[in-house]
Amino acid sequence: MKKALFAVVAVLFLVLSLGSAFAADKIVLRVGHTIAPDSHYQKGLEHFASLLKEKSGGQIEMQIFHSSQLGSERDVIEGVSMGTIEMTLVSSAPLANFTSSFLVFDLPFIIVNREKAYAWMDGPQGRKILDTLTPKNIIGLGIWENGFRMLTNSQKPVVAPEDMKGLKIRLMENPIHVGTFKTLGAYPTPMPFGELFTALQQKIVDGQENPLVIIYTSKFFEVQKHLALTGHFYAPAILLVNRDFWEKKLSDDQRKIFQECELASRKWERQYCIDMEKTLVNDLKAKGMEVSTPDKAKWAEAVQPVYKEFEGKIGKEIIQDLINAQK
Repeated sequence: MKKALFAVVAVLFLVLSLGSAFAADKIVLRVGHTIAPDSHYQKGLEHFASLLKEKSGGQIEMQIFHSSQLGSERDVIEGVSMGTIEMTLVSSAPLANFTSSFLVFDLPFIIVNREKAYAWMDGPQGRKILDTLTPKNIIGLGIWENGFRMLTNSQKPVVAPEDMKGLKIRLMENPIHVGTFKTLGAYPTPMPFGELFTALQQKIVDGQENPLVIIYTSKFFEVQKHLALTGHFYAPAILLVNRDFWEKKLSDDQRKIFQECELASRKWERQYCIDMEKTLVNDLKAKGMEVSTPDKAKWAEAVQPVYKEFEGKIGKEIIQDLINAQK
């Protein structure tokens, strides 16, 4: 009887020991972003988290923090650099404050063919741009989708470039974005995304520009009457991870799993955005927004001085390479 009891205790001890070891080996990482819990960022990251959990046998857990819970985009980028946050998904525009290589994406109307641009971003040129973050203690995992940015405002319909004159527009903290809207005669006002809804509500700014999915999920239709389908900037989203976490906390096998899940999630999130955009214009009309469809060729011509202003900083070759890749 005693031997049997001892055997049971020994088995229980072994099970508990293995369970503790398993728990100790479990990797938990936090990923922060600034937009809504029903946004494309959130959906894509949830897909990523699910794949990671499945492929790693539950050994890698991703905790997602939306709506600027971990800070503004600049805050979370700096957090990933310092290692206080493991991962973030951010717009490419704020990364211009960390490396000038991302500025090529910010040129107005430079992206005209999404699929061909994807191939360029996923190829050697995109990797070269992502790798400029490595000295900042950041690994660029991949280029996801934010979308073509559209303009909203509370004052008047916008159709022609000259309609922009005098409008106070919230922008991200990015020199090309600011330069573009100055060229159009607007008053650019950089501010964190987390402050934007209140600023629109209180008429601190007249308008803003964001992809349709953000305009919808952030409920800007509640405080903005006019939507112009300008598509003036294409906004990729960049998935970043802390370099020390990547190189020291993950094994070779775990990094491989991570990369496979990231690639699958990147493709899933891009398609989610494309599918969602097909219905969003009608959805926003149903919410009371008045929609205009400007002639993009006229707008592209009006902002050509921006290319001249920034080509020295970005490099003529990479600008031309991205343009040629879409032909």
